[in-house]
Amino acid sequence: MKFHIFILLIAVLLSIGAEARLYSNYYARSCPNVESIVRDAVVNKQLSAQTTAAGTLRLFFHDCFVGGCDASVLVSSSRFLRAERDADINLSLPGDSFDAVVRAKTNLELACPATVSCADVLALATRDLLTMLGGPFYRVRLGRRDSLSSSVASVADNLPLPNMSVPQLIKHFQDKGFRVREMVALTGAHTVGFSHCKEFASRIYNYNNGGPTSFDPSMNPRLAQGLQSACRNHDKDPTISAFNDIMTPSKFDNMYFKNLERGLGLLASDQALMADPRTAALVREYAANETAFFNDFVLAMQKLSEYGVKTGREGEVRRRCDVFNNFSL
Repeated sequence: MKFHIFILLIAVLLSIGAEARLYSNYYARSCPNVESIVRDAVVNKQLSAQTTAAGTLRLFFHDCFVGGCDASVLVSSSRFLRAERDADINLSLPGDSFDAVVRAKTNLELACPATVSCADVLALATRDLLTMLGGPFYRVRLGRRDSLSSSVASVADNLPLPNMSVPQLIKHFQDKGFRVREMVALTGAHTVGFSHCKEFASRIYNYNNGGPTSFDPSMNPRLAQGLQSACRNHDKDPTISAFNDIMTPSKFDNMYFKNLERGLGLLASDQALMADPRTAALVREYAANETAFFNDFVLAMQKLSEYGVKTGREGEVRRRCDVFNNFSL
């Protein structure tokens, strides 16, 4: 009888451990200064390259939504492998965001060799850079392992596209366990950063075959005309872009939602949030109350940061974020 009770107790403890696989104090003994080391590295990077923060936020999302938060997007392709970062939708991820992670990881390898995963570095870097832009602080639980694989084929259908309708977006997020409120809160990250003209060109040129200067009627006319001028050479230069939030492009605030109310959304998927009652009510709520947006964004980011994480033997702690440990250069 005592033996059976002992076995049951072990099973309960194992099940608890399986659910709570990440911990706030995971590196308390092995690398106690992990958070300050990451913070110092990314702060210096942001000060030298102002696009780093917004780019890292996007990099983090692209990593987590493809197989979980496991740093698979950081792996470089080789003659043996076409990695995630070479998928078409990832080609525009800014190099400064990758460099921010590399800098933090390099410093950690000097202080605590082979201890802190690249996935944890990216999660911490995203939080720290977000706060530099005025965004809310939140706790990041640690203990992620880095993926043992990265494939360009795994990206397809896993990331939302700029021309998706609201029903498509809702299904996309719900399939990954995110509610509509969480989806809209996460979309608020578009209050910083930029998008390349090709991602919204169909809204500002020949809209519905109405002629070269016709544009989406849901877009503010002055914005549309300004974008038509700014993006006129985007076919020749695909790097031409525009800020997602033309009002406060470098500040993490609720201006993105205020912009949607005025027809100032850049991407079709952004402005579409105002056309569906399930999302329009949330847009208005966040536009009127920045605190409500921040509170919901924190909860959604914490949930996102733990989506599909790998722990224990499911992954490894890479010595270099762009290369698997068992890969011979």
